Order: sequence, then C-alpha cells, then structure tokens
Amino acid sequence: MITRTIPAYAPGVRVRDMTLADCAAVAEIRVRGWQRAYAGLIPSAYLNAMDPAQDAERRRTYLMAEGGPVNLVTEAPDAEVTGWACYGPCRDGDARPASAELYAIYVRPDRVGAGIGRSLLGEVTARALSAGFDEITLWVLKENVRARHFYDRAGFRADGAEETFEAGGALVLEVRYVRPLGPPTPSPDIHS
Repeated sequence: MITRTIPAYAPGVRVRDMTLADCAAVAEIRVRGWQRAYAGLIPSAYLNAMDPAQDAERRRTYLMAEGGPVNLVTEAPDAEVTGWACYGPCRDGDARPASAELYAIYVRPDRVGAGIGRSLLGEVTARALSAGFDEITLWVLKENVRARHFYDRAGFRADGAEETFEAGGALVLEVRYVRPLGPPTPSPDIHS
C-alpha cells in the first residue's frame, strides 16, 4: 500500500490506496457529495433516493474486480476518511492510448475547501504520470461552476466534447476537460 503525506495546503492529511474497510465511508462521501454538489442540477428525487449502503456494496464489488481502476482515499490525522478519487484508462472512444481518466473525485462536504481535493488530484496525476499516461481527462456537469473552477485552477481545459446522461428522468449535460500530465498550467486570469 502506498501512503504519502500531503503538502502544507492540507496539513496532516495522507493519501493512500483504498481498502475494503473504506467502502462505507467512501459511499457516504460520494452520496453526500452528489447531494450537495448537484442540488438544483439533478432532480432532487433522484438525489434523495441515493442510498449510501447500496453504494458501499457497489464500491466493494468495484474494488475487488481484478484490473479495475485505482481508488485512493484521503485520511485525516484521526484516521477518518475525508475524500476519495478513482481513475484508470480513458474510456472515451476517441481517447489516445496514453490517456488516463479521472472517473470520480469527492470530498466530505464539510471538508470542501480544505485542500483535500487538491491533494487527491495531485496524487492521481502523479500516479497516472508514473504509470505512463501523458494526459488525463474527466467529465464534469456543465452547470457545476464550482467544480469547473476547481479543474480550471488545476490546469484542465474544456476540449469542446459534450455528452448527456439520464438522472431521474432528466438529461444532464457534461463537458470533457483535459490536462497534459506534469506540472499544472494555471490560467493567468483565474485567481485562487
């Protein structure tokens, strides 16, 4: 298991590989993250029906699959899991062979803004680069301004690709972001 201590922007936080024991905490983070981040963007009936126990079972199944994606968690000094990220090869039909994809990244809603997301994203990009990937992609809801700003600051750029998915009877639009791996290239017009 790889464990690293994160730089000063998230004091005391560590990033490590996810284990089966983390599945319930990760499911809680994912479900509460969806409910907070997508309120007003995805129908509330869909968000309210999300069940952390069912999601935890899915996380266990995914985590045990051989050759599955890489799952990472952040851990606070008291060993509480505070964030989760998952990545692997890019699944897009037009992806280059050396493209990774960030499938998911979520932080406990009460810890958003504490550097945990940056910690996870930094570890994902470092590991993807070490694994031989030369770029990383992700999909984000077009109307999720906060997340898009986070990715902009991390050097990601929308590449013009869009797709929709169905959630609770509504079509939700996503845009694709791409970033070459290596040091981020922040936009000069975006301030932290």
